[in-house]
Amino acid sequence: MEDADHKEGKLEAEAGKPFPGIARILVVDDHPVVRQGLAMTLGRDPGLMICGETEGLKDTLAAVENLRPDLVLSDLDLDGLNGLDLIKAIRASHPQLPILILSMHDEELYAERALRAGARGYLMKNEPPDRLIAGIYAALKGEITLSEKIKAKILGNLAGHREGRKGLSVDRLTDRELEVFRLIGQGYTNRRISEKLSLSVKTIEAHCAHIKQKLGLNTGAELQYQAFQLNRDAGKDPG
Repeated sequence: MEDADHKEGKLEAEAGKPFPGIARILVVDDHPVVRQGLAMTLGRDPGLMICGETEGLKDTLAAVENLRPDLVLSDLDLDGLNGLDLIKAIRASHPQLPILILSMHDEELYAERALRAGARGYLMKNEPPDRLIAGIYAALKGEITLSEKIKAKILGNLAGHREGRKGLSVDRLTDRELEVFRLIGQGYTNRRISEKLSLSVKTIEAHCAHIKQKLGLNTGAELQYQAFQLNRDAGKDPG
């Protein structure tokens, strides 16, 4: 159980007041170099401290339970794990714990999904360090951190002006279908996708069928082409 002082600090952060003391940050990323870089960046701020580093679901949930972080800073693409699933798992057991996503994946595709899953914000890894630190403090205070561009897009969606990305209605895809679609665009075969996601090949084939139906695609070749185009537009090279 949380001690009274720690719980009180979290409640103050939730109320939007300045975070008291030093905020404990749990970093979740499957690349050691990235974790090291984040440790150096956050270590320059006297109000932040990395209390732990993890890279998977089980070790992250254990760290949340044992280390009692004030915020989880997580990548979206983890080895064998969809970051959206991680957000949902953390929220299920610790609904008040703020989660901030730091990712290379295009925010136009994933920011709104991350918020729906329970994250407090979404930042790209190419953001300057001061923007990242400001985003962390905002999340600690219960605020939402997004780029102005994505804020406008989400507000437009809420107002009923939802638009697909360059004519491709990927918003209709489930989180898992979008993940499969993205991996197809990176050159993954169905078998490699099944291994990466720990799902059967038949399940991946079913996802592909649903994707084609939702996007109005007729063949596997069209599916691969559109998936490639999606990744290219998002700034990710296939392979």
